[in-house]
This record gives sequence, structure tokens and C-alpha cells, in this order.
Amino acid sequence: MKKIIGILLLLLAVYLGYTGITSFSESTSSVDVLGVELKAEDKQQKNTSYLYLGFAVIAAIGGIVLAKSDSK
Repeated sequence: MKKIIGILLLLLAVYLGYTGITSFSESTSSVDVLGVELKAEDKQQKNTSYLYLGFAVIAAIGGIVLAKSDSK
């Protein structure tokens, strides 16, 4: 049972990591106007993507620990 939960946590970590990276890359946009770059950032979306990445790391660590544990 622990291995199944570990695998599910690893899958959750992959999903959260992908969502965090995608959200982080979409939080900034820029436009070049007459040689001047105008840049806009969405700090709320950037903070949310950091949370996704943090939870992905936690889920990955938990998944690895549970997947490698002995089920005696």
C-alpha cells in the first residue's frame, strides 16, 4: 500500500512541477517598442508558481521515501 501511495505522490509531484514551471514562464511578458523593451510581471502568479514548485518537491521527497520503504 505504501508503494502505491508513493507512486501517486511521485505522479502528483510531476504534475505540480509542470504546472509550476508553466505558470512561472507565463507570468512575465515583454514587448519591444522602438528598441525599448517593456516588461510586465504578475507577481501573484509568480508566487503561486513558487508554491506549486515547493509542493512538487515535498511530494517528490515523500513519494521517494514511501516507494523505497519496505512493506513488511
